[in-house]
Amino acid sequence: MILNNYMRLTFYILCYSLLQTSINPVFGQTSLDKDQRQKQDSLFQKQVIEQVVVTGQIKPTSLKNSIYAVRTINRDDIIRRATSDITTLLNTQLGIRFNNDLVLGESDIELMGMSGQNVKILLDGIPLIDRGSTKQSLSQIDINTIERIELVEGPVSVIYGTDALAGVINIITRDASTLKSQWNLEVRLLEETVNTEYNPAYAEGRHNLHANLIYSKNNWYGNMTASRNTFGGYQGNLSGRALAWQPKDQYLASGKIGYNHNNLHVFYNFSLLDEDIYTPGNILPNNRYIDKNYLTNRYNHMVQADWQWKEKWNFVSSFTQQNYRRATVTNIHDFEKGTMELSTGAGEQDVSTFYQSFGKITGHYKWSNRLDLLSGVDIDYDRGSGARIQERSEIWDLAAFITADYRPISWLMIRPGLRFIHNSIYDAPPVIPSINAKLLLNEHFDLRLSYARGFRAPSLRELYFNFFDSNHQIEGNKDLKAEHSNSYHLNLNFEKAFHSQAFLRTSFGSYYNQFNNLVTMSMKPGDNRVNTYLNLAHYKTTGFNLANTFSYKHLKIDLGLGYIGRYNMQKAINQELKQFLWTPELNAGISQEIPRWATNISVFYKYNGKRPGYETIQTNTGVEARQTSLASFQQLDLSVNKTLFKGLNLQAGIRNLTNTENIENTATVGSGAHSSSVSSVPISYGRSYFFGLLYNLNK
Repeated sequence: MILNNYMRLTFYILCYSLLQTSINPVFGQTSLDKDQRQKQDSLFQKQVIEQVVVTGQIKPTSLKNSIYAVRTINRDDIIRRATSDITTLLNTQLGIRFNNDLVLGESDIELMGMSGQNVKILLDGIPLIDRGSTKQSLSQIDINTIERIELVEGPVSVIYGTDALAGVINIITRDASTLKSQWNLEVRLLEETVNTEYNPAYAEGRHNLHANLIYSKNNWYGNMTASRNTFGGYQGNLSGRALAWQPKDQYLASGKIGYNHNNLHVFYNFSLLDEDIYTPGNILPNNRYIDKNYLTNRYNHMVQADWQWKEKWNFVSSFTQQNYRRATVTNIHDFEKGTMELSTGAGEQDVSTFYQSFGKITGHYKWSNRLDLLSGVDIDYDRGSGARIQERSEIWDLAAFITADYRPISWLMIRPGLRFIHNSIYDAPPVIPSINAKLLLNEHFDLRLSYARGFRAPSLRELYFNFFDSNHQIEGNKDLKAEHSNSYHLNLNFEKAFHSQAFLRTSFGSYYNQFNNLVTMSMKPGDNRVNTYLNLAHYKTTGFNLANTFSYKHLKIDLGLGYIGRYNMQKAINQELKQFLWTPELNAGISQEIPRWATNISVFYKYNGKRPGYETIQTNTGVEARQTSLASFQQLDLSVNKTLFKGLNLQAGIRNLTNTENIENTATVGSGAHSSSVSSVPISYGRSYFFGLLYNLNK
């Protein structure tokens, strides 16, 4: 019923927009000639629509002229959402879903039905190091430092290489080079309940404190930031000392210094993270209890230079060094004796370190108004060490690529691309090709088509990492094969400004992805107590999404519909089963500015449909496929932002109004990293209330 009503509403909006493109206004309004309409549309686009994007582009390009269909979340969207973590910011986006590991206190992302191992996470265009296939780095970035997020669906492997099979999420940090005053200070305080739990004195609830000192003079600029995020955990239905959601304490700091003059822009950026995830245990019959701490340290250094030489050449170079350290500390406490000792059990004490060096140089040459060329080289070196990591724990890639934007006629742009790879372990394909095309059908419609081949070498964790404790039994597989993929994408986009204050954008996208040797986690053959990484010979995803944005004066409405099809791997057992298992999604957003009250009211909603699946079971007649499902759920957030006086904003609202905590899972066999089966899947800790203040000295 929800989907039918949505599709009916979308159909009405689209029909109305098409009608407006073909007939003149009526009911007493005077018609406008073509030049006037184009001038009106252009004015509105410059004021509201024309965002500049950089992800996957040869040069910074307007969103409308991008060869890729790019989704953006800008600074205003981030402020309206009033959150302290990126997962909350993304969880109502179409095609995005998060899976929570409550034991380790981590989350992994899914994009278009593909897990985090196939999603490239970039920070200012540079890949972030992760401990393994899960993208825990998303929860270890200070959201207060983000200017915008750009999301490209589908492989961008020619420019970004491995991991970019499902898509790219580029997190772009704030730049102080445009600061109008010499000094500025930003301070933010955000307090939030965790369900009904909140007490700052006892670290209950969520607490975020952030400060940013900014300086800009002449051609120099810089800033220093510091943040603390505290999450007190949530007990849920558990009792005693045990918690369903583990407490987490984060300290984050960063700094940037840059020089921007004429044709040269250079900056150095560093960031660090200190994280402590605490897992308390219940008191045992022998009056002892076992506590664990997962301690993470992350250090990032980045240097980037952008040089415009003469009128036709532009060079960009980026170099980064990242260090990631994860320690597990397990303590046994004797309640009666008041003593504490380190546990000597398997996997109870451990230190794993990962190191990455990455460098990239690109050159852009403007051949003519019809042709832009981009070529580049990059090198990526990864190394891991620790008791759980097997020998030969290093891997490196050397790659070169070339691509071009060619406009043979005014309404057509074509981008071919080639990437050449050398991998230290795997024989990469001699060339990774891609082809993109953008057709301007008329002044309101454009069509994007793309094909890309992808390649991903398994990560160090998938190859060499062993992890055994009371909750996880994971073994790396050094015999894994590299992944290969073929992806096809289509995007039809409609944009129209009805007058200077109203705008409609409708976008329809579809995709089809084929994967060979996709790496997945499954039970180890011959030992169902252990999980390991295996290659799936064939896997596919397909689907479509329909997104609408309507703006009128101070009102903005977003409506989206998605349908994701995942390949049914049990079809080999029963040919009568469907090839794809489909999951619907629906999202909506309403943002209303009230200038008279200096207030914004925003609502964010997403419906995640039931996810069907199949599992194999042993019967008297052999192996059969049994249908399972993961229940549907809804997410609904409300936020209010009000300017109290110049520079001081008040933020308040409610998250998870539907009070969703866990959803039913009918599978009887555990999957993933956990050895035990589950009857529910954690989504959230329930409804919460937040209140915050944001102060900007010179705003």
